[in-house]
Amino acid sequence: MLSNASKYAIRSVLFLAENSSKTKKYGAKKIASELEIPLSFIAKILQKLAKSQVISSTKGPGGGFFTSKNNLNLNVSHILKVIETEDIFEGCFLGLPRCSDDNPCPVHHIVAPFKEALLEKFSHQTIEDFAAEIKENGSYLSLKGITIQGKDMIQ
Repeated sequence: MLSNASKYAIRSVLFLAENSSKTKKYGAKKIASELEIPLSFIAKILQKLAKSQVISSTKGPGGGFFTSKNNLNLNVSHILKVIETEDIFEGCFLGLPRCSDDNPCPVHHIVAPFKEALLEKFSHQTIEDFAAEIKENGSYLSLKGITIQGKDMIQ
């Protein structure tokens, strides 16, 4: 349902929401390394997000990407609106051109409630709320350096 670009964008924004500030910025190379995302791919995504003011950036020495209070107050759906060319919540999960409640594909009734719930959450939850929820629940954005019960999974 989500493209790799959208997944990478969400992970990058959440990484910045958890780790950056106006005085602590991250370059594309560091974000790519931390999230294990191809540098060339994430660099384009970060530029697009900054241009659309989903994240902030500064140039020059000490420059990089970060999230401001204004960025953190945006809804998560803003990320998808910048990255996706069409509304991903409208299309058929199987890619059929005429899927609807009246003319459903084989998985329509399974996927439709999930898509509605996800759209609702992304439309009403701020980036700051989402980042706080991740921190509170102990979720992770990368497998790099994850520790479970005192044992490193990947070093």
